[in-house]
Amino acid sequence: MAGQRVGVVFVSHSDSIARGLVELAGQMAPTATLVAAGGTDDGRIGTSFEKVSAGIAEADAGAGVAVLCDLGSAILTAETALDFLDDEQRERVRIVDAPLVEGGVAAAVAAEAGDDLDAVVAAAESARGGEASPAASGAPAPAQGSDAADRAGSEASAALSRTVTLVNADGLHARPAAELVKLAATFPQKVTVNGVDAKSLLAIMALGLTKGAELVIATEDPGGDEAVQAIAALAESGFGEA
Repeated sequence: MAGQRVGVVFVSHSDSIARGLVELAGQMAPTATLVAAGGTDDGRIGTSFEKVSAGIAEADAGAGVAVLCDLGSAILTAETALDFLDDEQRERVRIVDAPLVEGGVAAAVAAEAGDDLDAVVAAAESARGGEASPAASGAPAPAQGSDAADRAGSEASAALSRTVTLVNADGLHARPAAELVKLAATFPQKVTVNGVDAKSLLAIMALGLTKGAELVIATEDPGGDEAVQAIAALAESGFGEA
């Protein structure tokens, strides 16, 4: 399965919503296989067994397919479509219990990074709140001033930490956040940005960093310096936007 990537199928009662989500996620995962399977066969609100089945077939390149649904009956339609797959294909198709928008975007970015099916599903499921952000856990979110950066930096080895000022006019919004996550995913070491996992799109976006904020990029892994330096260089470049 070398070179193959997990596909993502968006099942919605609305064709417009499904196609819009493919457009949205595609901004952050332009080479991932993202398929819309929304609405009924004749364009009404509802779901279609044929559309879902065709969407799974289109998204399946051999590495697996993550299927995200909006409402309960969409899940039933997807489950019916799975029942009609042969055993081999059914093993590599997963219906994911995750919010359609946030989970779908996270899954798309993970697929774009080349993650396997389990990792893509886990990325989508993180949108349920299982991986708590500072706000979700009740802990104070990292402040954006230099004091916060100094505190965060002091918690990591000085040799394995870089502090970079965010230069993007619109801050660390979805597209640059996705670029950061995709780069972090190419390294096996764990790296954090202002204390959150650099490989979690939702955690990075939840930081809410604006232009001029400081990113403290750090790792406790002795072999993680290359990852820290690469992410710092990407941030200094403005993630391709500056």
